[in-house]
Amino acid sequence: MRETLLDKVWNAHTVRRLPTGQDQLFIGLHLVHEVTSPQAFGMLRDEGLALKYPDRTFATVDHIIPTDSTTRPFSDHMAEAMFLEIESNVQESGIPFFNEESGLQGIVHVIGPELGLTQPGMTIACGDSHTSTHGAFGAVAFGIGTSQVRDILATQCMALSRPKVRRIEVNGKLGKGVFAKDVALHIIGTLGVHGGVGLAYEYAGEVFDNFSMEERMTVCNMSIEGGARVGYVNPDKTTFDYLKDRKFCPTGSNYQEAVHWWKSMASDSDADYADVVTIDGSSIEPMVTWGINPGQVIGVNDTIPDPTQAHAGDRDSIAEALDFMDFDAGAPIAGTPIDVAFIGSCTNSRISDLREAADVVKGNRIAKNVTAIVVPGSQQVLNQAETEGLHKIFQQSGFEWRRAGCSMCLAMNPDKLVGNQICASSSNRNFKGRQGSPTGRTLLMSPSMVAAAALSGSVVDVRTV
Repeated sequence: MRETLLDKVWNAHTVRRLPTGQDQLFIGLHLVHEVTSPQAFGMLRDEGLALKYPDRTFATVDHIIPTDSTTRPFSDHMAEAMFLEIESNVQESGIPFFNEESGLQGIVHVIGPELGLTQPGMTIACGDSHTSTHGAFGAVAFGIGTSQVRDILATQCMALSRPKVRRIEVNGKLGKGVFAKDVALHIIGTLGVHGGVGLAYEYAGEVFDNFSMEERMTVCNMSIEGGARVGYVNPDKTTFDYLKDRKFCPTGSNYQEAVHWWKSMASDSDADYADVVTIDGSSIEPMVTWGINPGQVIGVNDTIPDPTQAHAGDRDSIAEALDFMDFDAGAPIAGTPIDVAFIGSCTNSRISDLREAADVVKGNRIAKNVTAIVVPGSQQVLNQAETEGLHKIFQQSGFEWRRAGCSMCLAMNPDKLVGNQICASSSNRNFKGRQGSPTGRTLLMSPSMVAAAALSGSVVDVRTV
């Protein structure tokens, strides 16, 4: 058939072609959280509408929940109001709700996979841009706006234009100290933050074949930073083994039937692509962003770009970034002092991320001028980490050990930068003001690189630690 996974999933979920030329797409799984859902539920009430398929929507709390203390009522009145609203909405609608009392609360893009809600061949939507994370399972997953949250609650459908597919093959073997986050940043640095506009990214090649599910999730998570509408990896044995016995996955003979269908959704060997990009994985270094978008990224041993030496179309954006970051063109990124180290976010807060960072800090102390926090992505991750004793390794090194939530990734909670602090962050965005201070500065890197920077007090090549 020469079809990609996106084609197969799209065709299986298309209800009809709309007069606009878009497709009315049925959404198999809808995930909601406390920030983008209140207005959507309010719109339903205003229109006198009920949920079409309440069994296909699941809710959690993550963006605003404090990670130091979850005692209610929250000191932040806006956060408390949002929590009261989602609590009321789920109670009224009957939507399953993963709050703290459930023991399953966490970042929406962490708990969906770990509960087995995310499965191959699905269409998935959530009012959060990093819904592309779920594509790691061979799903087609979209971040949506509040009006689209309303549409799905009311109809279980949304209107979409089918993107073309770019296949990104990363081959070879990654070097020591190079992780999935480095692969994601390298791809964005190579193709640009607008490189994926109008496209879906299909990730493939030896590197992705050998990646764990959590590593695949990290790269798919940042597809949106590369401008792509979605990103996915074809499902394989790694996928099926991860999903087996998860809470919401099929069991017994139903699981075997599901695996048979999941396999059929993978891209055909002769599928048609808009184009194919090939990257040598062995050439990828530990990566660090130096500017104000994730495409402004270099290897840890490289120097910050000089706008006078750049392509004419990039000069203004480089100059703007240098001015905001207060960095000098041509200076090495290594040695840049940091004030804060943050390990967490929907990109890098899973158990493998915490293990990698703990390996770096074990037996060492963070620099005395650094504030460092570790925020697990879910209560299940937190419990697993504590079972393994990772929390003690971090605490003995000087890190604060927090409860599950989005935390400093976007600072819609008490975790914020102050003034012009520089943060080494395992999150996904380094935009101006992203971490709470309009003058705060963010350097994106892998959890291991964040851990190394926390120990050094400055950006350092984790391979030397």
